[in-house]
Formats: sequence, C-alpha cells, structure tokens
Amino acid sequence: MKIVSCGGLRSARGFVALCLLVCAGHVEAQQGWVVRPEWVRAHEEFLASDALAGRGSATRDEQIAAEYVASEFVAYGLKPAPGMAGMIQAAVVVAPELDGKATLTAGGISLAEGADLRVLFPSGFGANGPLIRLAAADAPQANIPKGAIVLLTDLPPNSTGLRNSFLLRGSGAAVVLFAENDALRAYLAKNPNPHQLLRLDQEPGDTTPLPATVAAVSATAMARLLAEKPGTVATLTVHPLPAKPRRTFNAIGYLGGSDPAAGTILLSAHLDHLGITANPVNGDAIYNGANDDASGTTAVLELAHALAAGPQPRRSVLFVCYGSEEAGELGSEFFGKHPPVPLTQLVTNLEFEMIGAQDPKMPKGTLLFTGWERSNLGPALKGHGALLGPDPYPEQHFFQRSDNYQLALQGVVAHTAAGWGTVPTYHQLNDDLAHLDLEFMTGAIQSLVEPVRWLATSDFKPSWNAGGQPKR
Repeated sequence: MKIVSCGGLRSARGFVALCLLVCAGHVEAQQGWVVRPEWVRAHEEFLASDALAGRGSATRDEQIAAEYVASEFVAYGLKPAPGMAGMIQAAVVVAPELDGKATLTAGGISLAEGADLRVLFPSGFGANGPLIRLAAADAPQANIPKGAIVLLTDLPPNSTGLRNSFLLRGSGAAVVLFAENDALRAYLAKNPNPHQLLRLDQEPGDTTPLPATVAAVSATAMARLLAEKPGTVATLTVHPLPAKPRRTFNAIGYLGGSDPAAGTILLSAHLDHLGITANPVNGDAIYNGANDDASGTTAVLELAHALAAGPQPRRSVLFVCYGSEEAGELGSEFFGKHPPVPLTQLVTNLEFEMIGAQDPKMPKGTLLFTGWERSNLGPALKGHGALLGPDPYPEQHFFQRSDNYQLALQGVVAHTAAGWGTVPTYHQLNDDLAHLDLEFMTGAIQSLVEPVRWLATSDFKPSWNAGGQPKR
C-alpha cells in the first residue's frame, strides 16, 4: 500500500488516524454537534474536585475555577468581550463584621444583642425606619417602603426564616426581623458561621439599595414589636469593624455575531459554592458543589464549545460564569452594573443551575424552566427541541433565587433552566461527582444545542408576557 504524506504524517497508523478524524468530523457535520459525556465528566472532575476546596465565594479557589473556565473559552476560540482585555472580570466585595453590641429600639422597646436580638447577616450599616409587618408567604412579591424595618411573621414551624428574609435583601428594606425558633437554633448549631454573606463594595455614585441586615429576635421580643403600632419608627444601631476587602471573579467569553444590530444572547451559570465547613461529617469537610453549580458551569462550557465550532451566528453570544452567587448573587449584580455590552442589547439570558439530577416531577430527560409563564422564551425553545418544561415548584420561588433575577429586574427576559429543584444533596457535603446523573446532564445539554443555535441565528426576540416582568 502506498503511504501518502499529509501534514507530516508519514506512517500508515498516522494516515488511518487522520482518516478517522476526518470521517468523524464529516459525520458530525451531517448529524449536528454531539456533546460527549467524557467532556462533561472532565469538567466536573476538576470543578468539583477536593483540590478546589468547594470553590468558596470570593476565594482563591473560586478564582482558580474562573481561570479554568476562561482557559476553556480560549481553547474553544472565544474572544474577550468588548472593552475587556481578558476573560476575567473582578469585583471588590466586603464581608461586614460587627462588634456584637447591636441595639434595636422601637417605641418604648429597647433590645440589646444577646438573648433578645441576634444579628445574623449585617449590611454593615445601622437603620432608622418604620416597622412593617409582612407574612412570610408574601415576601417574594412584597412592595416594601425604602428603609423599612420588616417584621416577618407567620413562619412555618420548620422554617429557619433565612430563605424568606433573603428574598427581601434587595427590596429596599433596611432590616428584616423574624422570631427565633427551634429550626433556626438547630441550623445555627450546625452552622455557627453560615456562609457569611458578602456585599459589593459601594462605588461612587451607586444608588443601589444595600442588602437588608437580617436578624432574629426572641419570641417574647417579637410579640412586643408586633404590639407596636404599624409605622412606628425603629432604629437599629450597629458598630462595624474595619472592612476587609476581597475579590470575586466572573469568567466571560464572547462569540461575535455577523450582524452587530441583531443583539446579544447571554448564557450563564455560577461557578462558586460553599467552600469548607467547620463541622466535618465522617471526615468530609468540603462542599464539592458538583450539582450546585459545577453542572451549570459545564452546560455553559459545552454550549460555548458547540456554538464556537459551528458557523458564525447572526447574534453575538456572551458566555458568563459568575462568582459569589452563594453569597448573594454578587457576581451577576456586578455584571449587571458593568456589562461588556449595554443591557439594552441583550436579547435574552438563559441561566443554568443544578442540571445534574433528574427531577421526579418532570418528564424524563426534561429540565424545569423557572418563570415559564412570565415570557415566551421557554415555549419557543421547547418548540425547537429543547427538553424544557414549567417549574413544578412555584412555592419555592426559584425564579427569584438564581442569577437570572438580577437581569430580569432590569428588564432583560431572563430565566433559569434547572434539574431537580429540591434535590436531597442541595447544600450538602454529598453534592459530589458520585451523586450526579451524567447521562441526564449530557442529554439535557445536548437538547439545548440546536435550540440555542436557532435563537442565535433567528430574528425571534423573547418578550415578557403581561405582568411577567418582575419589579424591584
């Protein structure tokens, strides 16, 4: 057999290998892009490894994860976003600390930190505003006067109150108070320093409301506060310690489109998790976060891989993996304030969160889509083959609990695609590679390749349904 030299390949083995690669590429071109399960596993094996120590928000481990994502973007052929010299966007964050001597006064009531008052997550500033009563179930859609001190009532007995209060952190409320109960005490016994919430360092001229201070009061103190007249002015006095600035990191890749006027699509996930616990279980102290949200990060990576390997889309596409989501969606908040393209040019945002497990309430192979009824995006993607369906957990308010919400508040049609919404490994030490359904995860990503490609090449522009856009 005559051996043909091609690109320095001068052996039969090299020629056969080249033919196999050419044939594989030809088949793939005919059948469409194929997401390889080994690619999916490879991302997870690094991002969720013990070596990254749980990718804690605003830590060196988070930075390593961001650099990994950025390097993969480079390998796929993506470029830095407009106005950026590289693919890492860094933001300064602070973790407010107090001296433990906070006081709360309202009418004739005076509470001192200790038995009757416990500040859990401080903004770092005091507050002076009217007392407002709010049922816990109404927190997601509440209209709160700016600077109000909110008394969160009607908590279920098994609720710590933390989730409901976090839904109010960007509402304009200055303080959220709820009654301490057995569920909260049990939680704090296991998590004496629950992943301390950070906030973005204030920039000159920034008028964004600071996140509310979250505090618990004794049942007796709550009863006394509720007895005060609605609108009674209350004052929280705190004594902050010197701030210790840190940095959080977003990884951003850009695929330029052929039509600058067609707009930009944003595909995103968060790359941080909870880091290391002070209370190991059977010797395990690392929150690996394989599902939350290394799986979503993997989806962004593999969609970048697929789209960059194909023909140039009409629309540009931003691929972003945020830092410090677990600390209060800070990476996406900073991105929203410093977008590499104007937010008015964003056609839509599709976030990926915890896609590593099949939800038993969803049809086989199907991801839930938060806020399905709010816009026409989910149905449009489903109509083009995406395995998506309505979120079966409206009471969990998942639409408001992921990075998409930061942009939705600014008018961008932004939703999250997710797997099992209430997976047992959520924020547990066993959220690791062994508990992922890699077959489901790979199939879910695969189902999105062509619908996202269609979105990037079409003139379809997602829009909010009547009453669907959230308001601050």
